[in-house]
Amino acid sequence: MSLFGLVQLGISTIIFLLAASVAKGWALEPTIGKLVLTLALYSAGNLIMLRLVREFGMASAFSLSAVIQLVAVNVIALAWFGERLSIMQSSGVLLAIFAVGLITLGPYLGK
Repeated sequence: MSLFGLVQLGISTIIFLLAASVAKGWALEPTIGKLVLTLALYSAGNLIMLRLVREFGMASAFSLSAVIQLVAVNVIALAWFGERLSIMQSSGVLLAIFAVGLITLGPYLGK
């Protein structure tokens, strides 16, 4: 994984987090502007992901992006919007992080 790839992953993550936050804002108070901004942000994030898929492969690119977003979106949902997770949901988040770790590191550990 190259430094440029990690930078792109970081940028796409920030864009996806902004999109998720705007989407939550839309859910609380729907306006056409929030909807358009949400769609534009998700589109921009996915365009960056297309480049990452070409560079790292689909499994690695989407798995890394998913776990980073999973953790970051939950932090925002819990800290900013005051949402709470049940024990079952929290267990699911931890298992997802573990699963993506196995997918990402598997090729390197399985040799």
